[in-house]
Amino acid sequence: MEYAIFDARYHYTGRKPEKPVEYADKKVYPYIAKKGLIEAVNLAMELDRPLLLKGEPGCGKSCLAATVAYELDLPYFERTIKSTSRASDLCYRYEGIKQLRDANLAQLNQLSEEKIKQLDEPSNYIIPGIFKQAFETEKRAVVLLDEIDKADLDFPNDLLELLEKKQFVIEEIGETIQAKYSPIIFLASNDERDLSDAFLRRCLVYFLEFPDPDQLEKILESRFDDVLDQNLVKTVIERFETLREEMSGKKVSTSELIDWFTVLKRYDKDQVIQELNKGGLPFSSVLLKNWEDHQNYLLERGELDE
Repeated sequence: MEYAIFDARYHYTGRKPEKPVEYADKKVYPYIAKKGLIEAVNLAMELDRPLLLKGEPGCGKSCLAATVAYELDLPYFERTIKSTSRASDLCYRYEGIKQLRDANLAQLNQLSEEKIKQLDEPSNYIIPGIFKQAFETEKRAVVLLDEIDKADLDFPNDLLELLEKKQFVIEEIGETIQAKYSPIIFLASNDERDLSDAFLRRCLVYFLEFPDPDQLEKILESRFDDVLDQNLVKTVIERFETLREEMSGKKVSTSELIDWFTVLKRYDKDQVIQELNKGGLPFSSVLLKNWEDHQNYLLERGELDE
């Protein structure tokens, strides 16, 4: 196990977030990375290919990119993709409706002289997207596109064209934006929908397994400033692992484990450990989000009639 993601060829700064830090308006946590993942990240940078991270929710896909940016001291940009997202929106957005509204206000003498002067200049209505920002940085940027599998069918192909050319045109003003430095691209997918073979061919793909108990222990230790009781940590993780095996629907993730531990550590540890060893789930609402799982737990406790 290592904290550092990169080797020296990529100007690794030696910065390792051993505790949570603020970076690029985001909280960055220590990342417990296996050798295979470190290799995949370095290969993606060496080959200048997007790295597509696959795995169930909560296995660490979305956290990786920010850690990479922090460790290399690079600009960081991220966007969560929706079904309505378009690749062009990641480049820029033209506020034509706002320009039309300003023109109407100008006719009604309700616009300042300064605003009136800006009316005939379309560049004043260009809103930069994350790729415009990433392409114009003075050093290589890190970009995360999260939940890319939620996009419509055209999105991946449009995105590929953008990433291969490393440029786009702002049609309204005829300006070509060319990347000064090729960004490091991370794509995260929960595998809710298959991506095209053509898209996958142009990516490196890494499958993240859910953290094992040792990794979960390190994750908890990295998320809290105080010294944690090891007996409590191990007991909580054992109960958490058992719960994951028993669950019928969506399995609990690391984010829910962290929330659960945040609550549990505020109470008497001996009482918490005793309850967990009996098969209890103190504050079960933090973990059980599926009605069937909730019913099964109540049945086990004898608190629900069959």
